[in-house]
Amino acid sequence: MHMKSILASLLLAGSMIALTGCSSDDSSSTTSPTSTSTGTSRQWSNVAYASKSSAQKLDIYLPATGDGPFPVIISIHGGAFMFGDKADGQEQAMLQGLNRGYAVASINYRLSGEAIWPAQIHDVKAAIRWLKANAAQYLLNADKIAVWGGSAGGHLAAMAGTSAGVAALEDLNLGNSGQSSKVQAVVDWFGPINFLTMDAEFAASGVNGEVHNTANSPESKLMGQLITEIPAQVQAASPASYISGDDPAFFIQHGTADTKIPTQQSADFAAKLQTALGSGKVTFEKLNGAEHGDPAFSTTANVAKVLDFLDQYLK
Repeated sequence: MHMKSILASLLLAGSMIALTGCSSDDSSSTTSPTSTSTGTSRQWSNVAYASKSSAQKLDIYLPATGDGPFPVIISIHGGAFMFGDKADGQEQAMLQGLNRGYAVASINYRLSGEAIWPAQIHDVKAAIRWLKANAAQYLLNADKIAVWGGSAGGHLAAMAGTSAGVAALEDLNLGNSGQSSKVQAVVDWFGPINFLTMDAEFAASGVNGEVHNTANSPESKLMGQLITEIPAQVQAASPASYISGDDPAFFIQHGTADTKIPTQQSADFAAKLQTALGSGKVTFEKLNGAEHGDPAFSTTANVAKVLDFLDQYLK
């Protein structure tokens, strides 16, 4: 059996108790929000992309001029899977893409206090499908989409990139089931990749980092159980478990002074991606001295570097 199928089966078996079906259908794609205008873009706020939870909303920003269709950056916020919001400021780096001709969709998703894994990736993929289904209405290019997130958002962006087509990681009942959730590029800023190895990686590097193998860690709360007690399910929640040769291009950055997520997480993930995709489609950079969520990531110069990468695959 293909490794993706094996891991998806483990994930599905581990999550069925906590997840229930959804009665929503593709009618969510007919939402017609009120448009508001800002000085720098055209914007629609709090657009529902599904109807199972009040968290399933997104904001759409278009460049101030042009008729599109615009390539799309999907902004996925971080916050330890427990907090954060699509408009809490984390999206500001992505919004710099407006000046480069990108549309930006900043999304919310169910947090771990509301629903455990895999609800979060179900929501991300539902948002991708909704944007594709409604691309014409919002002047979007459904064939040119990137996902970009930091920390927990980096994990979800990476998972969206590697797990397209994995049934257990896609809830088609959330709407627009005829659309694919495949994307063309991924930007992963300091996202956790393998929850079970983080403590050992900190110990090996001599870093006094955050402890993750506890019942109250963000990862255990996300999984609904102490992660060391469910290693197979935790492996099935790792983006690295689904890497294949048809994955999109990746741009990964991680700070060397990160004490929340070991830099080794990104280094190992990038190496595995490069093996599958070739070094030309995978960029990995360490930001010397940068901490978790450091302002160094969102400087104009660094964001320009990210946008240069996206230009290669979305324009």
